[in-house]
Amino acid sequence: MTVLTTWRIAWRNLWRNPRRTTLALIAIGLSVTLVLIYDGILRWETDYLVDTITGPMLGHVQAHAPEWRRTRAMDKTLGGVSRTVAAIGRDPEVAGVDTRVYAPALAALGEEGFAVVVVGVDMAEATGPSRLLPGSKVPLGGRRALMGRLLAEQMGVRQGAEIAIVGQGVDGSLANDLFTVAALIDTSVDLVNRQAIVLPIAEARELFAMGDEAHELVIYARDPARAGPLAARLSGSPELAGVEVLDWKTAAPGMNDLVDLVSVMWVFVLLLVFVAAAAGVANTALMSTFERTHEFGMLLALGTAPARIVGMILVESLALGVTGALLGTALGGAVVAWAYHAGVDWAKLTGGGPSSLSAFGVTFTMIIRPRLASIDIVRVVLAVMATAILASTWPALRAARLQPARALRE
Repeated sequence: MTVLTTWRIAWRNLWRNPRRTTLALIAIGLSVTLVLIYDGILRWETDYLVDTITGPMLGHVQAHAPEWRRTRAMDKTLGGVSRTVAAIGRDPEVAGVDTRVYAPALAALGEEGFAVVVVGVDMAEATGPSRLLPGSKVPLGGRRALMGRLLAEQMGVRQGAEIAIVGQGVDGSLANDLFTVAALIDTSVDLVNRQAIVLPIAEARELFAMGDEAHELVIYARDPARAGPLAARLSGSPELAGVEVLDWKTAAPGMNDLVDLVSVMWVFVLLLVFVAAAAGVANTALMSTFERTHEFGMLLALGTAPARIVGMILVESLALGVTGALLGTALGGAVVAWAYHAGVDWAKLTGGGPSSLSAFGVTFTMIIRPRLASIDIVRVVLAVMATAILASTWPALRAARLQPARALRE
């Protein structure tokens, strides 16, 4: 009996009871549809979490002077930064390097001063996609600065206002100057929104009497999944000798735990596939086996090998599972594609609420855009196929162990 013939017979046998087969296909198809939608949300959420956590502030790898992360002292700086950045940029796995300065200061519009953090950034890097100031076109330089919108509201500052910034230079000197607020910014980083004044790196160095120095190098990897190996390799380079080099998972373990939690949830998605597919396939296979006891007895009496009986039942179940999985994939893929392009406002969907959520010092959007990768579909289809075979194994073995004489009398 050829494989094609076996499939043809299996497909014909499935439709001996069209109602039961249709219900099984619906159960499997809907479960696969729901799984793909959920899987699409999880994939989007994982990618979005990593982009939001690493892009604006953390980067994929960080380099600091020893003790700077613990003390945040102004004088804990990296020297010879230009040469170091050039060396790091030659690594083929590095997509970019942002040079950062962080300085506590006081800012005042009138007589009242407010505690702020002056953040000096490389504007070419900071304005890139998924960075701190994505797509910003505001011209800076010439004592022009950006201010977090929440900080501006607290200080009563409007765009175009002139503010005084007073702090302490790296050498202990008084740092003070007047800056014009070129724009108010909303970012995904709470620190920037609530407390930061952003300057180009050159002006931040000039204000705080810094030479070719920086507090932090934020390194972006071409493949975020390889941040760990990249950090290990860079830490061994001569330019970063004696420097603290950390990948983002080590620098922010709490955020990494959040990403891992979302990833682990996929196990429950896979379990849903097994349960739904097993229920549909096992019921169909078991009922079909009981109904065809006489038929199987006749086949065995005519000399059909028990292994062929087992194979026929397994192929029937496999055909049922694959058909249901394909139907569910088509429907689930279409729903995910629509949701990706349209965007789903989770706040409105759940009856209203804030359009964003803050956690771990980062602001997350409530607009969901699920997406799927090819591996997501392959895993679900393979899971259904495996479940179909496992669920039909016992009914198939039962049919193969039938005694022909007894089966013919039933």
